[in-house]
Amino acid sequence: MTCPPPALPGLAPLSSPLLERARHGFFTREGGVSTGPYASLNCSTRSGDTAENLAQNRARVASHMGVQADCLLGVTQVHGPTVITATSPWPAGSGAAADALVTSNPDLAIGVITADCAPVLFSTAQGTIVGAAHAGWRGALSGVLEATIEAMLALGAAREDLSAVVGPCIAQESYETAEDMHTAITGTDRQAARFFAPGKRAGHYQFDLAGWCVFRLQRAGLRHAAALGVDTLADATRFFSHRRRTLAGGGPIGHQISVIATGTRHA
Repeated sequence: MTCPPPALPGLAPLSSPLLERARHGFFTREGGVSTGPYASLNCSTRSGDTAENLAQNRARVASHMGVQADCLLGVTQVHGPTVITATSPWPAGSGAAADALVTSNPDLAIGVITADCAPVLFSTAQGTIVGAAHAGWRGALSGVLEATIEAMLALGAAREDLSAVVGPCIAQESYETAEDMHTAITGTDRQAARFFAPGKRAGHYQFDLAGWCVFRLQRAGLRHAAALGVDTLADATRFFSHRRRTLAGGGPIGHQISVIATGTRHA
């Protein structure tokens, strides 16, 4: 296994020992060149940020991951269960409509962008097959996490060999939901009821998105699944948050990126 490249000044990605054989990072909003509401490491090609700033931000992430800038891949996220198997690069912003990627190509880094939804990174024990999923409640309910596991199995992974980590996302104490979302989730996944606590207002609930994602991963057969337990809404310095933006009255917003690559690279 090759050692990861040294961190660039200002970049402060989080990591997990469960994924230690893969190159990975749950990047924060820190360490980029964007300004205003996109400050500073905005990596969303669908935001209103400038193309120049986005290119520089994504190049910084790619460099940290040890890949060429055009080998940092993402998809057009739509809150569904579709998974793409990445074998070669595509231009930034042109990824297919999907919410997860898997790869065994050591020259590629695959990532998802979030701003309260759960980024989930996957790896085999040796870091030779990896995956990344964007799991908002709709995507998780549609089965994107389970579909990512199946796509990794199709590449040759063994289920008992997989680990997955839920990165920074909105925490239960910050995630107030109404009855319609509670009904939509528990009507399809009755075991999800345990992840709803009584809300602070009548007719509302506090939803544990990260806990539900870990539960679904474990139910799908993963013995090693955990959450970092970092709340995106509560930490404005390090994370973008859709809910925080909404509570403040709206406006443009950036997104952080979570990325993983295999632990081996071509010379």
